[in-house]
Amino acid sequence: MPKPDHRKPLRKLLPPVAVLVASLFASFVSAAADPVYTVVKIDLRTEKLELFLNDDAGIAFKRFDRLDAWLKTHGNRQLSFAVNAGMYHADFSPVGLFVRDGREEAPLNLSSGTGNFFLKPNGVFLVSDAGPRVVESSEYPALVKSGMGIRLATQSGPLLLRHGVLHPALIPNSDSRKIRNGVGISGHTAVFVISDTPVNFYEFALYFRDVLHCRDALYLDGTVSALHSNALRRSDFVRELGPILGVALP
Repeated sequence: MPKPDHRKPLRKLLPPVAVLVASLFASFVSAAADPVYTVVKIDLRTEKLELFLNDDAGIAFKRFDRLDAWLKTHGNRQLSFAVNAGMYHADFSPVGLFVRDGREEAPLNLSSGTGNFFLKPNGVFLVSDAGPRVVESSEYPALVKSGMGIRLATQSGPLLLRHGVLHPALIPNSDSRKIRNGVGISGHTAVFVISDTPVNFYEFALYFRDVLHCRDALYLDGTVSALHSNALRRSDFVRELGPILGVALP
């Protein structure tokens, strides 16, 4: 294991997911304390990422422990990794696109509105036959028409990075600091990040670009941000969740 320094985060591989626990001391951050991030990398060539929302009775799981209990009675599986998968309404239904097992259960939302979801451009995280991608929301219909075999998709916003360029509305010195989580893309790997200390959008986007070297990244949510990882012996509960992204193992 390489010795950690002030330029690179500590790296440690733990099966079944590659887990990177990162304490970043970066010169570009102007916060009172340096932000700390937890990063989990899912290689879609070897691991299956799934979207979860409701049980067989149509009741939202809302919590990682409830999803884990359901998986154990449906295929004798165990929840290995999970994060909240995007924004949702008061009834826990997704605000935007929700595609599970190749079926669209909630449509793409290109309307205007207030709040982070509608801070255009927003985006879609998807997994297709070709691997994971983060795309600008208006690009999604063309991908469906191309027949690329989209297995799962979830929509959120804002789109933190698009082709390496930060969202134009992000403010470097913003005092809006929250726990945040998001997903970036590195080849066939989906890179999930949750901040363990409050950060603003600009700092969060820079971490994806300058430390994790992602060119495309999507914000998932803020104050509801939660992570479940058996490898890290961590399972957060902040508040009840809507859509959940996870990896379940036999």
